[in-house]
Amino acid sequence: MFNYDFMQNAFMAGTVVSIVAGIVGTFVVARNYAFLTHTLSEIGFAGAAFALFAGWPALLGMMLATSGASVAIGALESGYTKRDNVTSAVSALAIGLGILFLALGHTSTTAATGILFGSVLGISRQDLLLLLALALLVIIVLFFNYRALRQLSFDEAGMFLQHGTQKMVRYIFLIIIALSVSISSQLVGSLLIFVLVTLPAASAKYYVTTTPQLMGVAIVFALFGTWVGLTLAYLTNLPTSFFIAVIEVLIYLVSVWQFQKNA
Repeated sequence: MFNYDFMQNAFMAGTVVSIVAGIVGTFVVARNYAFLTHTLSEIGFAGAAFALFAGWPALLGMMLATSGASVAIGALESGYTKRDNVTSAVSALAIGLGILFLALGHTSTTAATGILFGSVLGISRQDLLLLLALALLVIIVLFFNYRALRQLSFDEAGMFLQHGTQKMVRYIFLIIIALSVSISSQLVGSLLIFVLVTLPAASAKYYVTTTPQLMGVAIVFALFGTWVGLTLAYLTNLPTSFFIAVIEVLIYLVSVWQFQKNA
């Protein structure tokens, strides 16, 4: 299996994506931003479709669309209910625009499928280097803002009392989510991004409590699903994203069952 360059690239890309998804997903789950992640994945679909229509790389269009949308949503939100309403409206518009750009650009079925379901087995070494650069950017930004992001996710009220405002940290967090969504799309596609970004971290919270531990377990779950999913995809010639989704869902269900059993 590892004699093939495309499988080497796929496993390296999957490892990078899983690490980023596990780290960022910890904060996403803690802040109850799973719905926003799902919405950004649909916005990313529209951005990627527009990029193909304009002759740009799909990843560039996805990054621009998700980053712009996350900042716009952050500026508009003033409460949990309003945030959900705003993201629902933006999500509906994004899906429509994505379909429109695919139609106008006469995008091939292969390219459209790659956007929706990922194309990890077709990642080149150049794509891998770009993916690695984006992942490093996300991790570096998160590292330098770790304390503020942790407090924003786990104790936003305390942050407000200490700093008076948390707007800048919220924007940084939203952009990190947007970049993570764009990175993860290379592995599971825009339709299943939320699976890798949210489920490993959601499963991890049933086993550990501290933030570093949550990140570590989430990364392990994400890596397990990705590596096993890639192996099964190679052996069966079925979509990688299908196996990753099934594995992560099973891990989550087992985690919930174990928690309820021990409660």
